Amino acid sequence: MTLTTTIMALNKDTLAEFLVFFDTDAFADNPKWAFCYCQFLYVDHNVVDWKSRTLIENRAAACDRVSADRMRGHLAYVDGRVVGWCSAAPRFMMNSFDDEPDPDADAIGVVGCFVIAKEYRRRGIARALLHAACDAFALQGLRYVHAFAEPHAATEAENHFGPLAMYLSAGFAVHSEDDHGEVVVRKQLVKS
Repeated sequence: MTLTTTIMALNKDTLAEFLVFFDTDAFADNPKWAFCYCQFLYVDHNVVDWKSRTLIENRAAACDRVSADRMRGHLAYVDGRVVGWCSAAPRFMMNSFDDEPDPDADAIGVVGCFVIAKEYRRRGIARALLHAACDAFALQGLRYVHAFAEPHAATEAENHFGPLAMYLSAGFAVHSEDDHGEVVVRKQLVKS
């Protein structure tokens, strides 16, 4: 069954709906990650002890970042209700990359993760969110999109970056692979 999905950018107007989604459905089947509020990529892990961060701190940080336009992403709606989220922001906004120099850093948009309500998984929501993220990056003048994939993910939670097959079918190519098997995929948006 095809769903009618509406995709909207996260901003001050959609922040309340983002918070409701994260407060309720987002991690209903994976409660140990419920404290994140998609802040993991926004902090410099050389400065912030991520394991000591609390739900209250991360929720407040998300509110502050969205209000200051320092956190971006997209929300998926079905029948007026948020059922999915994709973290997608210019790389320079995500402090977790501060110690990983890249000559193209200012031209890269990063798709960080997907959170889809359990009953809406495998129904095209993540693909619609990815498409919206790429379109938004192109409108921002970014030339590349980077994303991550865990090809050997054993659970839906481990696959939160998005499945490798989804990226490959959307025109991404494998850019690099680390010692743990995590893959960075890359797509060029505009010819340089």
